[in-house]
Amino acid sequence: MGFDPIRASAQEVAAAVARGDISARAVTEAALERIAQKNPTLCAFTAVTAERALKKADAVDAARAKGETLGPLAGVTYAVKNLFDIAGLVTRAGSKINRDNAPAASDATLIARLDAAGAVLVGALNMGEYAYDFTGENCHDGNALNPHDQNHMAGGSSGGSATAVASGMVPLALGSDTNGSIRVPSSLCGLFGLKPTFGRLSRHATFPFVADLDHLGPFARSVTDLALSYDAMQGPDAADPACAGRIVEPALPSLAQGAAGLRIAVAGDYFARTGMPEAFEAVARVAKALGATREVVLPEAARARAAAYLITASQGGALHLERLRRRLHDFDPDTRDRLFAGALIPASLIVKAQKFRSWFRARVLEIFEDVDVIIAPSTPCRAPRSGQKTFVLDGVELPVRANLGIYTQPISFIGLPVCAVPTWSESERLPIGVQLIGAPWREDLVLRAGYELERQGVVTAPVAE
Repeated sequence: MGFDPIRASAQEVAAAVARGDISARAVTEAALERIAQKNPTLCAFTAVTAERALKKADAVDAARAKGETLGPLAGVTYAVKNLFDIAGLVTRAGSKINRDNAPAASDATLIARLDAAGAVLVGALNMGEYAYDFTGENCHDGNALNPHDQNHMAGGSSGGSATAVASGMVPLALGSDTNGSIRVPSSLCGLFGLKPTFGRLSRHATFPFVADLDHLGPFARSVTDLALSYDAMQGPDAADPACAGRIVEPALPSLAQGAAGLRIAVAGDYFARTGMPEAFEAVARVAKALGATREVVLPEAARARAAAYLITASQGGALHLERLRRRLHDFDPDTRDRLFAGALIPASLIVKAQKFRSWFRARVLEIFEDVDVIIAPSTPCRAPRSGQKTFVLDGVELPVRANLGIYTQPISFIGLPVCAVPTWSESERLPIGVQLIGAPWREDLVLRAGYELERQGVVTAPVAE
């Protein structure tokens, strides 16, 4: 049987292209065929850049024919959430309003860096409107569906990114994570996701949501692929004032060390209640595999989530206030109402939220003085049904859209790096994810822990059939 680029990892594709086992054009054509087959049902892509992709693939093949050194992602297809600028495309950010804007003149920094590594961009991906969403549902572009069961939601707001990778349309995709928008869809669609430290990856030429909380990162079907793409995107960027001036600190070389020597604990208290049994069973399975017996408490985590909500709603409302005034009826009603409410929050509350944020960050960093990785649930449950508005958690009926991120918000609130890993049970066809949380700038450690779990077979991300 020949090489199958649909089920192969990004690392395997790049190696096969470098050896000449398959051409980058053949890989790209297979991806475009898969997109044409799967996307009409799953609603992952909002634009397919076929001409650009084939041109890039041909350039990779020409470089190989000349004996040139290929990049680490040469011939690997990928796609990005449609809040990234793609030259020649309008940056929708999941909205109707943005479609009236002019097309982007150039690519976002992270796209340019992946392009330099040899990767092949095949399109833009569906998302929740203006990234204010945990469901992956969009009234303008349709709902991204869960490839493992199309009756269930993909999660959001990076729903199209997760759907595209889980269904085998691409092995890599980029998303954004303000309050959990990489980790929630990773959990619901059974993928590996990386939310790097705040400021690690450039946000230049992406449509913003909350300046204090926005992160960008990759989805993949293996930890190695996360590390490959993450390493290619690192580095300072003067065009993004929030991007840290840190040198590239590759994570790939240390992956094989696994969990050796890591001090790993389980998050208790807030992170051990409210969710459904499957969330805590997943944490227990991961903790056992990593030999984690210690429990730590992130103090006032519930208050951290509340403060994150205040900052999110306020900054989001302020960002979109003029659009709300001019084009109220062109918003998704669910997004519109939340942004309106955010615009009305008193400044005094935001000042308190920011002060608490500093306090919370200091207390959590104290925990990391003698812990390297903290394990916590990613979501309180498996994927809800598509269109589901409420669910019952701990005996209380709550809105799905706002509460899928109950365990992710306190973490992005202080910008910590997280590797999200997918777990499965024999009795369920849908996965549920676990967060591996690290201290600032220690993406290498959370990726090592994820790699160890993958090596043991405790976590896996198969292509949905």
